[in-house]
Amino acid sequence: MLTALKTRFFTWLFRPKIESGTVTLTQRRIFILPTRRGLALAFVLVLMLLGDINYNLSLGYVLTFLLAMMAVMSMLHTFRNLAHMEIRAGHTDAVFSGEAAQFVLHFHNHGKLPRYQLCLRNDNGNTVSFNVPARQDSEVAFPVAAAQRGWLALGKLTLYTEFPLGLFHAWSYLHFDTRCLVYPKPLAEAPLPPGDAPDGAGKRSITGDDDFSGLRNYVAGDALPRIAWKAFARGQGLQVKQFSTPAGEELWLDIASAPDRNDEDKLARMTRWVLDAEALGLRYGLRLPDGELPASNGAAQRDECLRRIALFGVIETK
Repeated sequence: MLTALKTRFFTWLFRPKIESGTVTLTQRRIFILPTRRGLALAFVLVLMLLGDINYNLSLGYVLTFLLAMMAVMSMLHTFRNLAHMEIRAGHTDAVFSGEAAQFVLHFHNHGKLPRYQLCLRNDNGNTVSFNVPARQDSEVAFPVAAAQRGWLALGKLTLYTEFPLGLFHAWSYLHFDTRCLVYPKPLAEAPLPPGDAPDGAGKRSITGDDDFSGLRNYVAGDALPRIAWKAFARGQGLQVKQFSTPAGEELWLDIASAPDRNDEDKLARMTRWVLDAEALGLRYGLRLPDGELPASNGAAQRDECLRRIALFGVIETK
């Protein structure tokens, strides 16, 4: 019961919500409270004021109110360090499970004064500190551990500062709808399944004009530029140069052909297959129970295969 009331009070007071686009830190979004250091200073100022009143110390009054004014100015500077900052979420590259996703946030400072000692913190305690120069856009990467495949949300962040004297703690909540795609962690090594080529490697050679592949005896009708005149000069008779061109075969990466027992191990093996097939320049397709991706190659094919593997069986809730 107490937890439910606390949650409702937090929701009413701070109004947390998932946002998109650019967020501007207005007064309604910034909260400020004294720190322990600030409370200690307030206690000392009260004692000083009582002493000044009791002993009628004129210079004591001056010192007490000077320190009090300094504390008030510190509160204004702490608030100003966050006020009117513009923040938006940037693009986040996909990562493999076990790595740290780098969520990019852009902080734009329209003011003519720089913002110092800003900190970002999430619910897990990860913290990043940074400064934002005057009239500039600063890019901040916030790391979040990617524990499992699928979509990884940035979650709620707290932007806070205690600049300049640490007497006050000003903060604001950020909750962007950005997320990162997490691929399964690939196996260290996994032999590719056999392809359609005779050698089982997913590619073979056909007659073409790319690579020199040897000599053969001259046959009437062969083009004169193809004749190996140097070989003829050495007394080897008329021979013709042969060239070949590698022709890609369709290598199918099928989850049914993975020997592993559970789906997660199979997906980890298929991730390794995709990376190895792309590194070898093969044409490859993907077969999963929820669909099939035609054979191709290149970065777009690799990324699409990895995306389908990462989201296999995942219910999207965005």
